[in-house]
Amino acid sequence: MKSLLLSIPFLLVLSCNQSEEKKAKTPIQTTTEVAQVTAPTLHLEEANRLAQLPIHCIQTEYPNKLGQTIGGKDDLQEPKTLHPAFYGCFDWHSAVHGHWSLVSLLKQFPELENAEEIKQMLQQNISKENIQKEVEYFFGKHNTSYERTYGWAWLLKLAEELHTWDAPLARELETNLQPLTDLIVEKYIEFLPKLNYPIRVGEHPNTAFGLSFAYDYAVTVGNETLSSVIAQRAKDFYLKDANCPLSWEPSGFDFLSPCFEEAALMKRVLPKEEFKTWLADFLPQLKDKNFKLEPGIVSDRTDGKLVHLDGVNFSRAWSLYEIAKDLPEYVHLENTANAHINYSLPSIVGDSYEGGHWLGSFAIYALNTVARD
Repeated sequence: MKSLLLSIPFLLVLSCNQSEEKKAKTPIQTTTEVAQVTAPTLHLEEANRLAQLPIHCIQTEYPNKLGQTIGGKDDLQEPKTLHPAFYGCFDWHSAVHGHWSLVSLLKQFPELENAEEIKQMLQQNISKENIQKEVEYFFGKHNTSYERTYGWAWLLKLAEELHTWDAPLARELETNLQPLTDLIVEKYIEFLPKLNYPIRVGEHPNTAFGLSFAYDYAVTVGNETLSSVIAQRAKDFYLKDANCPLSWEPSGFDFLSPCFEEAALMKRVLPKEEFKTWLADFLPQLKDKNFKLEPGIVSDRTDGKLVHLDGVNFSRAWSLYEIAKDLPEYVHLENTANAHINYSLPSIVGDSYEGGHWLGSFAIYALNTVARD
Protein backbone atom coordinates (compact mmCIF):
# COMPACT_ATOMS: atom_id res chain seq x y z
CA MET A 1 0.00 0.00 0.00
CA LYS A 2 2.85 2.39 0.83
CA SER A 3 4.41 2.01 -2.63
CA LEU A 4 1.04 2.65 -4.28
CA LEU A 5 0.55 5.88 -2.33
CA LEU A 6 4.00 7.05 -3.28
CA SER A 7 3.11 6.73 -6.97
CA ILE A 8 -0.04 8.81 -6.81
CA PRO A 9 1.60 12.27 -7.20
CA PHE A 10 2.79 11.28 -10.63
CA LEU A 11 -0.82 10.97 -11.77
CA LEU A 12 -1.69 14.58 -11.04
CA VAL A 13 -3.08 16.53 -14.01
CA LEU A 14 -1.18 19.49 -15.44
CA SER A 15 -1.43 22.55 -13.24
CA CYS A 16 0.78 25.35 -12.02
CA ASN A 17 2.21 24.93 -8.52
CA GLN A 18 1.33 27.54 -5.93
CA SER A 19 4.00 29.83 -4.49
CA GLU A 20 4.67 27.68 -1.43
CA GLU A 21 5.81 24.88 -3.80
CA LYS A 22 8.48 26.84 -5.66
CA LYS A 23 10.96 23.99 -5.45
CA ALA A 24 9.26 22.26 -8.40
CA LYS A 25 11.60 21.23 -11.16
CA THR A 26 11.81 23.64 -14.10
CA PRO A 27 12.79 22.70 -17.67
CA ILE A 28 16.48 22.13 -18.30
CA GLN A 29 17.96 24.96 -20.37
CA THR A 30 20.82 24.79 -22.80
CA THR A 31 23.91 26.90 -22.24
CA THR A 32 24.83 27.09 -25.91
CA GLU A 33 24.20 30.38 -27.67
CA VAL A 34 20.90 30.53 -29.54
CA ALA A 35 21.10 31.42 -33.23
CA GLN A 36 19.21 34.52 -34.32
CA VAL A 37 16.09 33.89 -36.40
CA THR A 38 14.74 36.37 -38.92
CA ALA A 39 11.41 37.87 -37.92
CA PRO A 40 8.57 36.92 -40.28
CA THR A 41 6.55 39.74 -41.84
CA LEU A 42 3.01 40.08 -43.11
CA HIS A 43 3.34 41.77 -46.50
CA LEU A 44 0.83 41.97 -49.36
CA GLU A 45 1.99 38.76 -51.02
CA GLU A 46 1.66 36.84 -47.75
CA ALA A 47 -1.69 38.48 -47.06
CA ASN A 48 -3.03 37.34 -50.42
CA ARG A 49 -1.80 33.82 -49.72
CA LEU A 50 -3.34 33.64 -46.25
CA ALA A 51 -6.61 35.23 -47.37
CA GLN A 52 -7.32 32.19 -49.51
CA LEU A 53 -7.93 30.06 -46.41
CA PRO A 54 -10.93 31.98 -44.98
CA ILE A 55 -12.20 32.90 -48.46
CA HIS A 56 -12.53 29.21 -49.21
CA CYS A 57 -14.22 28.31 -45.94
CA ILE A 58 -16.50 31.01 -44.48
CA GLN A 59 -19.24 30.07 -46.97
CA THR A 60 -18.38 26.36 -47.12
CA GLU A 61 -21.10 24.58 -45.14
CA TYR A 62 -19.74 21.02 -45.11
CA PRO A 63 -18.03 19.21 -43.50
CA ASN A 64 -19.40 20.70 -40.30
CA LYS A 65 -19.09 20.02 -36.58
CA LEU A 66 -22.07 21.73 -34.96
CA GLY A 67 -21.18 21.08 -31.32
CA GLN A 68 -24.79 21.54 -30.26
CA THR A 69 -26.94 19.82 -27.67
CA ILE A 70 -30.02 18.26 -29.24
CA GLY A 71 -33.21 18.85 -27.29
CA GLY A 72 -35.51 17.36 -29.91
CA LYS A 73 -35.88 16.60 -33.60
CA ASP A 74 -36.58 20.25 -34.41
CA ASP A 75 -33.00 21.05 -33.42
CA LEU A 76 -31.70 18.91 -36.29
CA GLN A 77 -31.28 21.66 -38.86
CA GLU A 78 -28.75 22.47 -41.57
CA PRO A 79 -25.73 24.44 -40.31
CA LYS A 80 -26.68 27.47 -42.40
CA THR A 81 -30.18 27.45 -40.90
CA LEU A 82 -28.89 27.28 -37.33
CA HIS A 83 -26.02 29.72 -37.89
CA PRO A 84 -26.67 31.87 -40.97
CA ALA A 85 -23.70 34.13 -40.25
CA PHE A 86 -21.12 31.64 -38.97
CA TYR A 87 -21.92 28.32 -40.64
CA GLY A 88 -18.69 27.74 -42.58
CA CYS A 89 -15.13 26.67 -41.77
CA PHE A 90 -16.15 23.36 -40.13
CA ASP A 91 -17.29 24.87 -36.80
CA TRP A 92 -18.74 28.08 -35.37
CA HIS A 93 -15.62 29.48 -33.75
CA SER A 94 -13.52 28.88 -36.86
CA ALA A 95 -16.13 30.67 -38.95
CA VAL A 96 -16.00 33.60 -36.53
CA HIS A 97 -12.25 33.94 -36.65
CA GLY A 98 -12.27 33.31 -40.39
CA HIS A 99 -14.32 36.51 -40.66
CA TRP A 100 -11.87 38.21 -38.30
CA SER A 101 -9.01 37.17 -40.59
CA LEU A 102 -10.58 38.80 -43.63
CA VAL A 103 -11.41 41.97 -41.72
CA SER A 104 -7.85 42.17 -40.39
CA LEU A 105 -6.30 41.65 -43.83
CA LEU A 106 -8.63 44.13 -45.56
CA LYS A 107 -7.90 46.71 -42.91
CA GLN A 108 -4.15 46.37 -43.42
CA PHE A 109 -4.14 45.75 -47.18
CA PRO A 110 -7.02 47.49 -48.99
CA GLU A 111 -5.39 46.38 -52.25
CA LEU A 112 -5.91 42.66 -51.58
CA GLU A 113 -6.51 40.72 -54.80
CA ASN A 114 -9.97 39.54 -53.73
CA ALA A 115 -10.97 42.70 -51.84
CA GLU A 116 -14.36 43.20 -53.50
CA GLU A 117 -15.28 39.53 -53.21
CA ILE A 118 -14.32 39.57 -49.54
CA LYS A 119 -16.41 42.66 -48.84
CA GLN A 120 -19.44 41.05 -50.45
CA MET A 121 -18.98 37.87 -48.43
CA LEU A 122 -18.71 39.84 -45.18
CA GLN A 123 -21.85 41.82 -45.99
CA GLN A 124 -23.77 38.69 -46.90
CA ASN A 125 -22.82 36.83 -43.73
CA ILE A 126 -22.76 39.59 -41.11
CA SER A 127 -26.17 41.00 -41.97
CA LYS A 128 -28.59 42.36 -39.38
CA GLU A 129 -30.99 39.46 -39.96
CA ASN A 130 -28.32 36.76 -39.75
CA ILE A 131 -26.89 38.13 -36.51
CA GLN A 132 -30.35 38.24 -34.96
CA LYS A 133 -30.68 34.51 -35.64
CA GLU A 134 -27.26 33.89 -34.11
CA VAL A 135 -28.43 35.74 -30.98
CA GLU A 136 -31.60 33.67 -30.81
CA TYR A 137 -29.56 30.47 -30.86
CA PHE A 138 -27.89 31.39 -27.56
CA PHE A 139 -31.31 31.69 -25.93
CA GLY A 140 -32.16 28.10 -26.75
CA LYS A 141 -32.75 25.99 -23.65
CA HIS A 142 -29.87 23.60 -24.30
CA ASN A 143 -27.21 25.90 -25.75
CA THR A 144 -26.92 28.89 -23.43
CA SER A 145 -23.23 28.08 -22.81
CA TYR A 146 -22.51 27.42 -26.49
CA GLU A 147 -18.86 28.11 -27.45
CA ARG A 148 -17.88 29.19 -23.92
CA THR A 149 -15.33 30.80 -23.83
CA TYR A 150 -13.24 30.13 -26.96
CA GLY A 151 -15.88 31.14 -29.48
CA TRP A 152 -16.90 34.04 -27.27
CA ALA A 153 -13.31 35.30 -27.25
CA TRP A 154 -13.01 35.22 -31.02
CA LEU A 155 -16.37 36.97 -31.42
CA LEU A 156 -15.10 39.85 -29.30
CA LYS A 157 -11.83 39.86 -31.26
CA LEU A 158 -13.88 40.26 -34.45
CA ALA A 159 -15.88 43.07 -32.83
CA GLU A 160 -12.64 44.77 -31.74
CA GLU A 161 -11.17 44.53 -35.24
CA LEU A 162 -14.27 46.13 -36.75
CA HIS A 163 -14.31 48.86 -34.10
CA THR A 164 -10.73 49.89 -34.92
CA TRP A 165 -11.19 49.85 -38.70
CA ASP A 166 -11.95 53.30 -40.09
CA ALA A 167 -14.14 52.41 -43.04
CA PRO A 168 -17.86 52.65 -43.91
CA LEU A 169 -18.04 48.86 -44.29
CA ALA A 170 -16.65 48.42 -40.80
CA ARG A 171 -19.34 50.69 -39.31
CA GLU A 172 -22.04 48.71 -41.12
CA LEU A 173 -20.70 45.35 -39.98
CA GLU A 174 -20.00 46.54 -36.42
CA THR A 175 -23.56 47.80 -36.11
CA ASN A 176 -24.98 44.55 -37.45
CA LEU A 177 -22.79 42.49 -35.10
CA GLN A 178 -23.51 44.62 -32.02
CA PRO A 179 -26.45 42.60 -30.60
CA LEU A 180 -24.32 39.44 -30.56
CA THR A 181 -21.33 41.37 -29.21
CA ASP A 182 -23.44 42.74 -26.37
CA LEU A 183 -24.79 39.30 -25.58
CA ILE A 184 -21.30 37.78 -25.35
CA VAL A 185 -20.17 40.60 -23.06
CA GLU A 186 -23.15 39.90 -20.81
CA LYS A 187 -22.32 36.20 -20.81
CA TYR A 188 -18.73 36.86 -19.72
CA ILE A 189 -19.85 39.14 -16.89
CA GLU A 190 -22.42 36.59 -15.73
CA PHE A 191 -20.14 33.56 -16.02
CA LEU A 192 -16.79 34.66 -14.61
CA PRO A 193 -17.90 35.14 -10.99
CA LYS A 194 -19.24 31.57 -11.06
CA LEU A 195 -16.00 30.03 -12.29
CA ASN A 196 -14.21 28.91 -9.14
CA TYR A 197 -11.16 27.39 -10.83
CA PRO A 198 -9.38 28.24 -14.08
CA ILE A 199 -9.24 25.71 -16.92
CA ARG A 200 -5.60 25.07 -17.77
CA VAL A 201 -5.78 22.88 -20.88
CA GLY A 202 -4.11 23.48 -24.24
CA GLU A 203 -7.33 23.56 -26.26
CA HIS A 204 -10.57 25.55 -26.57
CA PRO A 205 -11.66 25.85 -22.91
CA ASN A 206 -8.39 27.46 -21.76
CA THR A 207 -9.45 30.23 -19.41
CA ALA A 208 -6.42 32.49 -19.86
CA PHE A 209 -6.88 32.63 -23.64
CA GLY A 210 -10.59 33.37 -23.28
CA LEU A 211 -9.89 36.19 -20.86
CA SER A 212 -7.05 37.75 -22.89
CA PHE A 213 -9.08 38.38 -26.03
CA ALA A 214 -12.08 39.57 -24.06
CA TYR A 215 -9.84 41.93 -22.08
CA ASP A 216 -8.40 43.37 -25.31
CA TYR A 217 -11.92 44.09 -26.53
CA ALA A 218 -12.95 45.67 -23.24
CA VAL A 219 -9.93 47.98 -23.16
CA THR A 220 -10.33 48.95 -26.82
CA VAL A 221 -14.00 49.96 -26.52
CA GLY A 222 -13.70 51.30 -22.97
CA ASN A 223 -15.95 48.75 -21.27
CA GLU A 224 -14.65 49.17 -17.73
CA THR A 225 -17.12 46.71 -16.24
CA LEU A 226 -15.85 43.87 -18.40
CA SER A 227 -12.17 44.79 -18.09
CA SER A 228 -12.34 45.06 -14.29
CA VAL A 229 -14.12 41.72 -13.93
CA ILE A 230 -11.51 40.03 -16.10
CA ALA A 231 -8.57 41.66 -14.32
CA GLN A 232 -9.91 40.62 -10.93
CA ARG A 233 -10.63 37.03 -11.94
CA ALA A 234 -7.20 36.72 -13.58
CA LYS A 235 -5.58 37.75 -10.30
CA ASP A 236 -7.85 35.42 -8.33
CA PHE A 237 -6.91 32.50 -10.58
CA TYR A 238 -3.23 33.05 -11.24
CA LEU A 239 -1.52 35.54 -8.93
CA LYS A 240 -0.07 32.87 -6.61
CA ASP A 241 1.08 30.55 -9.40
CA ALA A 242 4.77 29.65 -9.62
CA ASN A 243 7.03 27.30 -11.57
CA CYS A 244 4.70 26.51 -14.44
CA PRO A 245 5.76 23.08 -15.81
CA LEU A 246 6.75 24.22 -19.29
CA SER A 247 8.65 20.97 -19.86
CA TRP A 248 5.26 19.20 -19.91
CA GLU A 249 4.20 21.15 -22.99
CA PRO A 250 2.95 20.64 -25.54
CA SER A 251 0.50 17.79 -25.12
CA GLY A 252 -0.17 15.66 -28.18
CA PHE A 253 -2.68 17.98 -29.80
CA ASP A 254 -2.43 21.32 -27.98
CA PHE A 255 -2.95 24.48 -29.96
CA LEU A 256 -2.50 26.75 -26.92
CA SER A 257 0.26 26.83 -24.33
CA PRO A 258 -1.22 26.82 -20.81
CA CYS A 259 1.94 28.43 -19.37
CA PHE A 260 2.40 31.12 -22.02
CA GLU A 261 -1.30 31.99 -22.31
CA GLU A 262 -1.42 32.58 -18.56
CA ALA A 263 1.69 34.75 -18.64
CA ALA A 264 0.36 36.78 -21.58
CA LEU A 265 -2.88 37.42 -19.70
CA MET A 266 -1.08 38.53 -16.55
CA LYS A 267 1.07 40.85 -18.67
CA ARG A 268 -2.16 42.56 -19.68
CA VAL A 269 -3.66 42.99 -16.22
CA LEU A 270 -0.68 43.65 -13.91
CA PRO A 271 1.45 46.80 -13.62
CA LYS A 272 4.83 46.31 -15.28
CA GLU A 273 6.96 45.92 -12.15
CA GLU A 274 4.45 43.63 -10.48
CA PHE A 275 4.32 41.50 -13.63
CA LYS A 276 8.11 41.19 -13.75
CA THR A 277 8.17 39.93 -10.18
CA TRP A 278 5.34 37.49 -10.89
CA LEU A 279 6.96 36.23 -14.11
CA ALA A 280 10.29 35.60 -12.37
CA ASP A 281 8.47 33.14 -10.10
CA PHE A 282 6.13 31.73 -12.71
CA LEU A 283 8.59 31.04 -15.55
CA PRO A 284 12.07 31.79 -14.17
CA GLN A 285 13.79 30.11 -17.12
CA LEU A 286 12.54 32.78 -19.54
CA LYS A 287 15.08 35.29 -18.27
CA ASP A 288 17.94 33.14 -19.55
CA LYS A 289 19.31 34.90 -22.64
CA ASN A 290 19.93 31.46 -24.16
CA PHE A 291 16.41 30.21 -23.49
CA LYS A 292 15.53 27.65 -26.14
CA LEU A 293 12.24 25.92 -26.93
CA GLU A 294 11.65 23.57 -29.84
CA PRO A 295 8.51 24.24 -31.92
CA GLY A 296 5.73 21.70 -31.75
CA ILE A 297 6.46 19.06 -34.40
CA VAL A 298 3.59 18.11 -36.71
CA SER A 299 3.78 14.53 -37.97
CA ASP A 300 0.61 14.49 -40.11
CA ARG A 301 -1.18 17.62 -41.32
CA THR A 302 -4.12 15.60 -42.60
CA ASP A 303 -4.96 14.60 -39.01
CA GLY A 304 -7.32 17.17 -37.53
CA LYS A 305 -5.89 16.77 -34.04
CA LEU A 306 -2.17 16.39 -34.79
CA VAL A 307 -2.19 19.54 -36.93
CA HIS A 308 -3.13 21.44 -33.77
CA LEU A 309 0.60 21.68 -33.11
CA ASP A 310 0.94 24.20 -35.92
CA GLY A 311 -1.53 26.23 -33.91
CA VAL A 312 0.52 25.92 -30.74
CA ASN A 313 3.49 27.34 -32.62
CA PHE A 314 1.56 30.43 -33.65
CA SER A 315 -0.07 30.94 -30.26
CA ARG A 316 3.23 30.44 -28.43
CA ALA A 317 4.67 33.14 -30.68
CA TRP A 318 1.94 35.70 -30.01
CA SER A 319 2.16 35.03 -26.28
CA LEU A 320 5.95 35.39 -26.22
CA TYR A 321 5.73 38.68 -28.08
CA GLU A 322 3.18 39.92 -25.57
CA ILE A 323 5.37 38.86 -22.65
CA ALA A 324 8.49 40.53 -24.10
CA LYS A 325 6.81 43.77 -25.17
CA ASP A 326 8.37 46.79 -23.39
CA LEU A 327 10.61 44.51 -21.30
CA PRO A 328 14.19 44.73 -22.65
CA GLU A 329 15.39 41.93 -20.39
CA TYR A 330 13.02 39.55 -22.20
CA VAL A 331 13.58 40.72 -25.78
CA HIS A 332 15.42 37.48 -26.58
CA LEU A 333 12.06 35.67 -26.39
CA GLU A 334 11.17 37.24 -29.73
CA ASN A 335 13.77 34.99 -31.34
CA THR A 336 11.95 31.90 -30.05
CA ALA A 337 8.66 33.36 -31.28
CA ASN A 338 10.13 33.94 -34.74
CA ALA A 339 11.37 30.35 -34.94
CA HIS A 340 7.93 29.01 -34.04
CA ILE A 341 6.18 31.05 -36.73
CA ASN A 342 8.77 30.21 -39.35
CA TYR A 343 8.38 26.49 -38.67
CA SER A 344 4.64 26.39 -39.38
CA LEU A 345 3.92 29.31 -41.71
CA PRO A 346 5.09 27.73 -45.00
CA SER A 347 2.90 24.65 -44.56
CA ILE A 348 -0.60 25.89 -43.78
CA VAL A 349 -1.74 27.02 -47.24
CA GLY A 350 -2.46 24.40 -49.87
CA ASP A 351 -2.61 21.64 -47.31
CA SER A 352 -5.61 19.73 -46.00
CA TYR A 353 -8.89 21.26 -44.78
CA GLU A 354 -8.17 19.85 -41.31
CA GLY A 355 -5.75 22.72 -40.75
CA GLY A 356 -6.78 25.08 -43.50
CA HIS A 357 -10.16 25.92 -42.00
CA TRP A 358 -8.61 27.62 -38.95
CA LEU A 359 -4.82 27.95 -39.04
CA GLY A 360 -4.83 31.04 -41.25
CA SER A 361 -6.34 33.05 -38.40
CA PHE A 362 -3.66 31.87 -35.99
CA ALA A 363 -0.93 32.76 -38.47
CA ILE A 364 -2.38 36.21 -39.15
CA TYR A 365 -2.77 37.01 -35.46
CA ALA A 366 0.80 35.89 -34.76
CA LEU A 367 2.13 37.98 -37.65
CA ASN A 368 0.08 40.97 -36.48
CA THR A 369 1.74 40.62 -33.08
CA VAL A 370 5.19 40.67 -34.67
CA ALA A 371 4.29 43.84 -36.59
CA ARG A 372 2.86 45.50 -33.50
CA ASP A 373 6.07 44.98 -31.62
